[in-house]
Amino acid sequence: MTQDVIALTPEMPDARSVLAGLFAGGPDLRVSSSAEGAVVHLRTQDGRSVVTVEVPLFVQVPGEVRRLLGAGAGAEAPVWWTEVRATTAVAEAERLAGSIAGRLAARLGGSTWPADAAHTGVVAVPSEDGGNAVDSPLAVDVLTPQAAVILQDRPVVAATTWLTDLIQTSIPSGREVQIVTPPGTRLTLPVRTLLTKVPARWIVRDPDCGYYDGLTGAVLHWHEGRFTQALTSDGRTPISDAFHSGAGGQDEQQLHLSIRTTHPAVEELLLGSALEAAWQALTGNPPAGWSTAEPVNQPWSPRQLTELARTRAKKAAPTWLVAVGTPDSPAIATCRIIRTPAGVEEHITLAVGHTPDRPPPLDTLPVLAETLAARHNLTSMLTHLRPGRADLTTPPHHEPPPVPLSFTLGPDAVHTVGRTHAESFQRPRPTRLGPATRSALHYTLGNGTDPTAWQHLQDLNNHLKSRQ
Repeated sequence: MTQDVIALTPEMPDARSVLAGLFAGGPDLRVSSSAEGAVVHLRTQDGRSVVTVEVPLFVQVPGEVRRLLGAGAGAEAPVWWTEVRATTAVAEAERLAGSIAGRLAARLGGSTWPADAAHTGVVAVPSEDGGNAVDSPLAVDVLTPQAAVILQDRPVVAATTWLTDLIQTSIPSGREVQIVTPPGTRLTLPVRTLLTKVPARWIVRDPDCGYYDGLTGAVLHWHEGRFTQALTSDGRTPISDAFHSGAGGQDEQQLHLSIRTTHPAVEELLLGSALEAAWQALTGNPPAGWSTAEPVNQPWSPRQLTELARTRAKKAAPTWLVAVGTPDSPAIATCRIIRTPAGVEEHITLAVGHTPDRPPPLDTLPVLAETLAARHNLTSMLTHLRPGRADLTTPPHHEPPPVPLSFTLGPDAVHTVGRTHAESFQRPRPTRLGPATRSALHYTLGNGTDPTAWQHLQDLNNHLKSRQ
């Protein structure tokens, strides 16, 4: 499996320290960059990608190192995080990654993860004879016309700058991004969210069936340049035994919210306030930090994220960000901010983890819906409850599907649909939230345990669309 090595240092890696690391491969490697300079690529003279080095991040958010690397990482915030990734396509790449990270830790103090990967030796990386390598911007382990395959051997696959850049670069090529992991690896919510929105697949190694899809359990095999579903003689796709055997009893829960807001594009607009209000209502605290990738490194600041979104909007580019909570109150969110003819839209996915001694505050949802509608330009909010890990990661085994709890239609959306039509739905009948002249409508679909709530949601969706 690919060896990712992370240097965790108390001091900022300055230019001299970074150069000392990069020269671990000798003077013959070529240097290029992507993701607006946030990812540095080291390549051989014939164009083969050897390692990628992400720009050092100053992680100031408590719990981020432990969340992504586990309790044995040996460092906690505040710390400088420099991630080095080796490709398996070059034999010397793993040792080179260890030397780059090891040189940073030796020069600046601190540690590396994994600890036994670090050293400070020079690693010579020869060019291939014949010079037939292709200089591709995709630094992956296996590249075919059909797929960009990466191997990840770490406890949690996170939405790092390198991974999000890879996904964005792969989309125009028409390739499917395929992430291969050992059976003990989990996904963060941002990664899972990304994988459901682009052509991508999570492949889990299994000693019995070979490979299976970590989200569906379908047995996979390598066919015509990519991992695809295996078929039995009668045309069925078998499901891995490991996918079902790993799904034991689940007494933890996850509360999921999908929130959409639409704001007037005015100078005084402050983004992130809807997310902060939801976070405060459900956990008692605001988010701890935010960033455009994982690890989440900056303290929570709606003003800073608004400035970033405004800068990107001038380039007609959307903004995608991640927010996290404190270690003792697990919550995580993604937010996509886009400029549309209607204004500035926020598409928020928020998940909060719950244990038996800290159950989800379902009674808070109508109150939250009214707050978002009255103060934060709510367009719609859909809430679900599901059994799942309280740490909000996704394991490679079956988890029960979410069950809808409620749906809220914001005041402007009610006006678009037509109040009389929106209120005529009977199963369930909506509750008005806010002033009579500009109220939202809140539909209670169930208590989070009855799967018939899905039918209620489908009926409601069909009813609202029938007038549009």
